[in-house]
Amino acid sequence: MNSTSKITLMIAVLLIAAGCREKKAEQFQALPFPNVAIPSMINTPEDAAEYMAVNFWNLLTDASRNYPSDSLLVSGVRKGEVEQKFADWTSVLDMVSPVVVEESVSRVYDRALSCERKDSSSNVFETLVNLFQKYFYDPNSPLRDEERYLPFVCRYASYEGLSEVEKEKYEREARLCSLNRVGHKAADFRFSDRRGRMMNLYDVKAELTLLFFSNPGCEACMNIINVLRGEPAVSRLITNGRMAVVNVYIDEDIQEWMSYMPVYPEEWYNGFDPDLVLRNNDLYNIRAIPSLYLLDSEKRIIMKDAPEGRLFNYLSSF
Repeated sequence: MNSTSKITLMIAVLLIAAGCREKKAEQFQALPFPNVAIPSMINTPEDAAEYMAVNFWNLLTDASRNYPSDSLLVSGVRKGEVEQKFADWTSVLDMVSPVVVEESVSRVYDRALSCERKDSSSNVFETLVNLFQKYFYDPNSPLRDEERYLPFVCRYASYEGLSEVEKEKYEREARLCSLNRVGHKAADFRFSDRRGRMMNLYDVKAELTLLFFSNPGCEACMNIINVLRGEPAVSRLITNGRMAVVNVYIDEDIQEWMSYMPVYPEEWYNGFDPDLVLRNNDLYNIRAIPSLYLLDSEKRIIMKDAPEGRLFNYLSSF
């Protein structure tokens, strides 16, 4: 048999084997997501939430599970159901402290990685990695949260399956997510108003400061402006002087920004970054426009790059 015939035969064998695996997967009846039961000795809502946050993924990430993993299934469970459960888990994380969030994220990462190390055909780790990135770090995700992404990406940056280029990428993401963390003071910077008068973020005095990175002509920015103007519970904070809005343009087309000035309320601090420090230096992790930060009276960060819905819900009850 010549080399061409051998190669043809090998390809045929591989195709037959792949077909058999696909047929086996098709015949497998998907399992429901393996929910964790709360122990009977836990009898307070707070303790129950903490238990669920930390242990939510225990059964799916059990390295001894031996169920099909393919384009449709994750250890025997449909991928769509796993993603829905990830979204459910984020709601549980809303109920617990930052310390418990970090513990929960770290635990699911370590257990999922153990699944891959035990069985290279398992896609539990790959699936959860994709969900962490999609839900917590995609700038368009309504559930984005760098505080939840940080403990994940710090571990993932050292994952042995990454190339050197990929490791550098995730190490940089970890550094950027470490900037301006919730509970810490925001980095100060200077900005100029339309008349060239300079001031610093820390010159703004108010019970709350809404730091609003925006662009002229940005539709999503306009939606935020309309809510800040028109939602009574939110606009009242501004008119009563309890909340100051610092609206900053970080790009270089100052003429376009100036032409948009009539859109911005006069009672706001409307400015631009003349030195392009915010865009070119690692001062804030501004990955998309608009981006919203809520600060307290001492300029400590309450919310970081907050999705609009979460921010406005918080302000409405303030």
